[in-house]
Amino acid sequence: MRIRFIWPGKTKDDRLRSLIDEYAKRIARFTRCEVVEVKESRSREGAAVNKESLRILEAIGDSSLAVVLDLKGREWSSQELATCVRQWEKDAVKVIAVVIGGPEGLSAEIQSRADVRWRLTRLTLTHEMARVLAVEQLYRAYAINRGLPYQK
Repeated sequence: MRIRFIWPGKTKDDRLRSLIDEYAKRIARFTRCEVVEVKESRSREGAAVNKESLRILEAIGDSSLAVVLDLKGREWSSQELATCVRQWEKDAVKVIAVVIGGPEGLSAEIQSRADVRWRLTRLTLTHEMARVLAVEQLYRAYAINRGLPYQK
């Protein structure tokens, strides 16, 4: 299985980027992991947003299980997320595409492509902080499934 994190633009805060890199490296001990930063649209006008959405949809791919961060999604405990990861492995899912929107969120096309909707928290987070939490929680899920002491 491969975990592919997809979001528009680069993580600008060096400290947050460092955390993302660290947790992605840790995930790579269990499964292939990659971060795909698609070109961010500078303009929030229709045509520019559509191009950004197309780039995200291309990065998701046709055969990936698309997990989209969404305020209306399911909020899991770490144990429940670990159970989902175990089930995806059991189902032989090849690619899990975790999609995190930018400051303006995600387009309707990307939302309709979602196979799973995940709500990190009811709290309001910056999109860059949401990136860190998503990557860390997936690492935590693997740690739980492997019985590592990290999760405690």
